[in-house]
Amino acid sequence: SIKKYIKYREIPATMTSVTSAAAMKLLDVRLKHAGSIVSSAIGEFTSSTAGLQEIVCIRAGGTIDLYRIVISQVGGGDKANVDNGDDDDDDEVQTTLKLITRLETRSVLRSICSVRVSGGKRDVVVVGADGGCCSIIDFENGVAKVLHCPAFGKVGCRRDTPGQYVASDPRGRAAMIASVEKRKLVYVLNRDAAGEVTLASPLEAHRPRTVVFDLVGVDNGYDNPIFASLEVQYLDHEDAVLSEKKRISDLKIKEENGQVGSNDSGKTDATLGRYGDGFTKQLAYYELDLGLNHVSRRWATTTHRTACCLAAIPGGADGPSGVLVGGEDYIEYVHEGMTPPPLPPGFEGAKKIPRRLISAIPRRELHPSSKGILITTITVLRQKKGKFFALAQSELGDVYKITLQVSVEDKSVVTKMTVCLLDTLPIGIGLNISKLALLFVPAEFGDHCLYQFDAIDIEGSAVTCTSEQTIAAYLKGESRASSSEDDEEDLFYASPENAAEFAPTFRPTILRNLHKVFTLDSLAPVTSILVGELAGNEVSPQLYALCGRGPTSSFRILRHGLSITELAVSELPGIPGAVFNVRDEKSGKNGKFYDRYIVVSFADATLVLSVGETVEEMGKESGFLTTEPTLACSALGNGDKGGGICQVYPGGVRHIQRGSVSQWHVPGIKKIECASANESQILIALVGGELIYFELDPLSGNLMEAATRDVGADVCSLDVGAVPKGKSRSLFAAVGCRDSTVRLLSLAPGSLLEQKSSTALGTTRPHSVALSNDLDSDTTGEITLSVGLDDGSALRAGVDPITGAISTSPSRRFLGARPVAVSRVTLQGSPATLLLSSRPWIGRGSSSGKGRHAMAPMSYAPLDHGCSFSNEAVKEGIVATSGNTLRILSVGDNGGSDVVLGAEDDEAFNSNRVALRYTPRQMCLLSAKISTPGTSSAAAQSRKILLALVESDYNDFGEEEKKTMGFDGTGQLNKSSSKKKTGDSNRDVDDEAMDLDDESDDENTNMEEKKEVGDDDEEDEEDNEARVTPIRGPFPSEPGRWGSCVRLVDPADGCTTLECIEMNRNEAALCCASVRFHSRGGESLLAVGTTTGMTMNPLCHNSSHVILYRVVNGERLQLLHRTQVDDGPVLSLVHFQGRLLVGIGKTVRLYEMGKRQLLKKCELRGLPTMVKTLQAAGDRAFIGDMMQSIQYVRYDATANRLVLVAKDRSPRPITCQELLDLNTVAVGDKFGNISILRLPRGADVGAIDVTGTRALWDSSREDATPKLETLCNYHIGEVVTGMTRASLVAGGAESLIYVTVTGRVGALVPFSSREDVEFYSALEGFLRTEAPRPTGREPQAYRSYYSPVKHVIDGDLCDAYSQLPYEQKQKIAERLDRSVGEVMKKLEDTRNALL
Repeated sequence: SIKKYIKYREIPATMTSVTSAAAMKLLDVRLKHAGSIVSSAIGEFTSSTAGLQEIVCIRAGGTIDLYRIVISQVGGGDKANVDNGDDDDDDEVQTTLKLITRLETRSVLRSICSVRVSGGKRDVVVVGADGGCCSIIDFENGVAKVLHCPAFGKVGCRRDTPGQYVASDPRGRAAMIASVEKRKLVYVLNRDAAGEVTLASPLEAHRPRTVVFDLVGVDNGYDNPIFASLEVQYLDHEDAVLSEKKRISDLKIKEENGQVGSNDSGKTDATLGRYGDGFTKQLAYYELDLGLNHVSRRWATTTHRTACCLAAIPGGADGPSGVLVGGEDYIEYVHEGMTPPPLPPGFEGAKKIPRRLISAIPRRELHPSSKGILITTITVLRQKKGKFFALAQSELGDVYKITLQVSVEDKSVVTKMTVCLLDTLPIGIGLNISKLALLFVPAEFGDHCLYQFDAIDIEGSAVTCTSEQTIAAYLKGESRASSSEDDEEDLFYASPENAAEFAPTFRPTILRNLHKVFTLDSLAPVTSILVGELAGNEVSPQLYALCGRGPTSSFRILRHGLSITELAVSELPGIPGAVFNVRDEKSGKNGKFYDRYIVVSFADATLVLSVGETVEEMGKESGFLTTEPTLACSALGNGDKGGGICQVYPGGVRHIQRGSVSQWHVPGIKKIECASANESQILIALVGGELIYFELDPLSGNLMEAATRDVGADVCSLDVGAVPKGKSRSLFAAVGCRDSTVRLLSLAPGSLLEQKSSTALGTTRPHSVALSNDLDSDTTGEITLSVGLDDGSALRAGVDPITGAISTSPSRRFLGARPVAVSRVTLQGSPATLLLSSRPWIGRGSSSGKGRHAMAPMSYAPLDHGCSFSNEAVKEGIVATSGNTLRILSVGDNGGSDVVLGAEDDEAFNSNRVALRYTPRQMCLLSAKISTPGTSSAAAQSRKILLALVESDYNDFGEEEKKTMGFDGTGQLNKSSSKKKTGDSNRDVDDEAMDLDDESDDENTNMEEKKEVGDDDEEDEEDNEARVTPIRGPFPSEPGRWGSCVRLVDPADGCTTLECIEMNRNEAALCCASVRFHSRGGESLLAVGTTTGMTMNPLCHNSSHVILYRVVNGERLQLLHRTQVDDGPVLSLVHFQGRLLVGIGKTVRLYEMGKRQLLKKCELRGLPTMVKTLQAAGDRAFIGDMMQSIQYVRYDATANRLVLVAKDRSPRPITCQELLDLNTVAVGDKFGNISILRLPRGADVGAIDVTGTRALWDSSREDATPKLETLCNYHIGEVVTGMTRASLVAGGAESLIYVTVTGRVGALVPFSSREDVEFYSALEGFLRTEAPRPTGREPQAYRSYYSPVKHVIDGDLCDAYSQLPYEQKQKIAERLDRSVGEVMKKLEDTRNALL
């Protein structure tokens, strides 16, 4: 038995173990932030500049992002916050969202709102989180500062702990923070004598047994602040019991007296509410009395039963005040003291008296009449001249414009409400309307979009419904004698059928009144991930993720690196040796200098290209010596004086100025080895190590030889650096020598070419050097020395800008197999470094100046030489050579606006997107044989890797059913008719209607500056792409309807779809797996698990099947057979020892392949709830239960049975799992935890057979089954939906890569040395007390949300070290017995080893 046990403990050679016998230690490294946005607010947070608009978002995972709306001219000119009208009208306007700052809170963020405190010109944000505190955060100058964080209750997301809802007074005098139930707190905001925001003690507005649905601040001018709460109060348990007894007693009395009618149920409004279920939803006003410093419940009224969202109407001098209430099918206006709405024309003598000012919303044509349409969010925009309008979005994504009409006699009385369809957008969690005629929609799932308004006065042409039509429909309805007028009105509006009878209908189309201008990438939700190099021609593996839901579903291919846009490619006459750019002496628009020449150097010649509207080759008229190779060249002077151009070639230095040429020749027979030049300095190195330094005389404009020095070693590379902004010269030069040293020389006037410091490189030599300033500003920032080495590594070290000392802890990273060429480029207006090896890389410092230095590869072919490039068409580009081609590139897909390199510790990933039909559920790899046409031999066959995806959507129709119903998901069906209906008058933004207000009354913020949309019927392709919107399909009228398909894609061909098979009616494909049956000779087959007619509540289904497909010639799927299974839905499949292991409900069953169906071999019944995940290795299988964690099963081949070996002692609701070795598994649960579980030694020897062959008393004992050991436990904070064990670099160590439902990508990296464990453990311990707590949440408590954190280091907390002030950094570094540079280097090296 011992030998047998040892045999089972052996790990196959193909499965590399990331575990050891000792306790496992892991480091959590975030690769990509969560893309899902919880809530957002718009305002002016960083500066009081007129027209500046910013959006603050709280994301899942505890981060607060601040974005600025940036509008710039593509055809040249600097970026601006708004258009200032100085640029030409012909320039294309580009609108983007720029990340200003990111604040890590390490807590669960629940709500946010903006407030402008009285006397201020900027907005601050009030944040509700799980820390039991109310946080007020200021973003002045783009730096987050916590103004106040008072504690008021317990930590955690409790139903009675405030934080779920936050609302502010529109006049900035107070803020209310409320819990889901009972508790409400009001904070009074004010300012002290110094102008700082003060926060008074909270005032209680608690109401027991009250559930809150939404909260908003009512605008009532400068009267006492009022907050409106949408709430339901339920009865106490004892009162409910007594009321029920009384109701039954009264009903019996009525039955005895014969007084019970057909419509009499004996229920009363007092006990059971208006709709018979015991609760009445109310809108309540809570008033803050500033004089008495007291909060009271001022007024309340009943609302529509399905009401769920609120929005405040401008009050005081700006509007009638009040609240808009959104619910199913209707939008209602409610305010204290409002009079009943006027009767519609033709109903003046009606007996019914309506008491609600309510309007139905337009409905979709194909939407069933029995289903209501819920309004999920409403927002109001205040305009100039007392005008305002509201936008509301439904659960289907339709956006409606709401306008209120006030009485002529009394402006505070609303007489009519109009609701008209604006457009159909992705379903969002909010709507943020900017004063710049922009609409930001943070999507519930998928990418977040920024839209430009094209038209807003659409009441005359759009599908419209008014309150008069709604009230008229109510008055036409039949009266019920048994109901009061109030009950009769409530019952009428509670029926979706009534709304469907009179509400106008429409068919969703492409965008007509909006167009998309920017997309903020989001992976949420991610349902599965796969890592591998499947493209076939790349160096690093790709990440394949299934993302999205419904019409926004997509298959994403993520690559670590920056996306590159290829602008131009041209052939060269030979293989170049270098490329340079020469700046134009005359500045372009807004004083910016563009490039005049591109100089390409060959072995024996120089090619000069003139840059203008076209690129043309220049001859002798350029002044360059074209018969010699060019070692360096640059434009001289600062632009105001003609400094000319310098060219350095092996024989000397050539100065081209005002059409004349002057030359300096090398003395004797020596030649120039290498050279470097900037606007005023030239440094050349002769053979033998002699350096000669030239400077530009600012008075005469001539080059003057200033100094000479012999460094004592051959020079192989040098760089004089760039002239800092506001300076006249660079103070240092870097010289790389063949003795494997890099020396830093002074270029200051008093100490020319004096050596300041040096660093040894070991056994390798420097190939290139570059000096760059980290901060492109007038302030003195640290200088960075970048060295490209011959062994393919890059070294980066900091240089003291005063003494010139090189840092003692340089960072080194391997980039490729070729020597690294380093050059300076510009990225998003800041200096960056281009490093070229077998793969091009870009590195730059953090955008905030305090974060880590970021470096990422470029997703492009290898480049040989490169430098920066800029002209009117390409503001920030790169000109490079690859072989015998010259290429002009730009970083990023949107002109560089989507570059995230160095953006607050976020890794740079670029993604390719493949649109899917339904929500993706699972994917698997398939190996297919491809036969060469015309041959039949086995040698002519090759293998091809394919991907199979299963997609399914609940409450949706199949593709064929949709076409039969006339539904078009692209919205192109009625495109032309929609344009005709819109009309020319609505294609422009009405200046009067869209005139927006601003406290500064700046006319630059008006929408009249926006460009008009032409009246031409034919739109170009770009406009079509900007107007395409995802449209949800028709909603079924009955439950259990599914739309599903199986898709086969080719990852080697850009993941193109080879075949897409629609499933049968109401059949949903939920899982898939690749299986190789021994009886089929090991052919890779696709097994798909499906269910038919499944409903979620209650969970039931009609039938379940396992379908087998065969891949034919790597192009299509061929159905082999279908096998019906019982005992539950099929949620998991896995290949197991040449057979198929299937998880069916509470049963795990092993199948062999038959001719007509699968053949059942054995099964294991009685699992706790439902099998969610399955993985197998050898004769063992790990079963993930939906509620009861992992069950460890072993297959006994001699007895043909599955034996339960061990199970977890903790009940974890499993969402995903990944095997680490034969005894260890990593699991993720729906509460956001990741755990590492291991089988204890000897557990599989005494396994209990629960099928009944062992004694009954043994199998029934709970303690008889061994329990899995918990090695690691860690709270991610987001639901982990997929995990895989992989390496992100070729030949690198494996890590556990995970993804979450909110779009986060992370990695758990195992430590390889005790030194690393001790360092990170100590650093994490110090940062737990030193790191800021914006929401009051303690970091260790957050990572131990459901169980104590164990053996996992919080990488996010360790990354916070780089954001601390220098004094705190130094304090922590001293306690670690290291320098600040060494700590930063350690953090960077750990991340570099992963990527």
